[in-house]
Amino acid sequence: MPERSPGLIERYRPYLPVTPSTPVVTLAEGWTPLLPAPRLARALELPVELYLKVEGANPTGSFKDRGMTVAVSLALEAGARAVVCASTGNTSASAAAYAARAGLQAVVLIPRGAVARGKLAQAVHLGARVLEVEGNFDAALRLVRALAESERLPIRLVNSVNPHRLQGQKTAAFEVCDQLGGPPDMLALPVGNAGNITAYWMGFQEYASHGLIERLPKLLGFQAEGAAPLVRGVPVAAPETVATAIRIGHPASWEGAIKARDQSGGVIEAVSDGEILQAYRAIAAQEGVFCEPASAISVAGVAKLARQGYFRGGETVVCVLTGHGLKDPDQAVAGVPEPQVVPDELSAVMEALEGMLA
Repeated sequence: MPERSPGLIERYRPYLPVTPSTPVVTLAEGWTPLLPAPRLARALELPVELYLKVEGANPTGSFKDRGMTVAVSLALEAGARAVVCASTGNTSASAAAYAARAGLQAVVLIPRGAVARGKLAQAVHLGARVLEVEGNFDAALRLVRALAESERLPIRLVNSVNPHRLQGQKTAAFEVCDQLGGPPDMLALPVGNAGNITAYWMGFQEYASHGLIERLPKLLGFQAEGAAPLVRGVPVAAPETVATAIRIGHPASWEGAIKARDQSGGVIEAVSDGEILQAYRAIAAQEGVFCEPASAISVAGVAKLARQGYFRGGETVVCVLTGHGLKDPDQAVAGVPEPQVVPDELSAVMEALEGMLA
């Protein structure tokens, strides 16, 4: 496979619902790093061969770009003049970027006061028209679905309920297999609106059906304890978690997520905010990868399963880090100590460094 990305549609065209006449809207998304993470595995006492799929390396900083290149390309082909989405942040930034690339208007509905400022600023600077809904994400999603179904405006819905989104997102499963030279034993990922776990399972199954892999991995999905409807088995009316990207109480792809869990023989479990933040800091400190808190739940969940004796030992486990750390600047600066002040003297700097390096 080439080292530089021509974009997902060109790389995986035979597996996507496009034609030779489809206008390709791309920002050279995909082919994100798959990094071995031995220091992190040792620090967290994980008895597995650990890899990090760094989706924050996508153009707008999250995995959402995978689905958006396909959804916006097909919206443009269908004659849409605008795209609309409900978002906790990452979808809005991605929709705005690909809409701008295509010459379309992006319209975003966000839950009031519940979106990280870094994500909102990104969408606004990319030209999105933003409406703040007096309700949670689920209320915003209900409104945009009704808006798209009304057919009064030439507008296309680009949330993950649009099947074209999942078609693009399934390419991450292709990439993991291509980069590893085969499927991992297990793949761990955050679960919010549940489109991504649904898409990964779709991708692994499709590669297997074409004879490109000989077995299927188990999928390990993780939700925050305060926003864990799939774990509880009922929607959560007022979801709360530090992991804003997965603060969703009624996932749109609920059935797909349960199917992916059951058919793969995997699990969907809940993780505390404390465990998420511990993993968030460890990923950065041990491997030099800065992800947003929601991304870190994949590693936090694997660590929790390891403490419970889930792994036999030696399994290949890929943890998906869905978004970049700068997506949530409020959390990034929370608790960061002030820098040490030293005089403008070499001896003072050396003395400070000796103390740090001791």
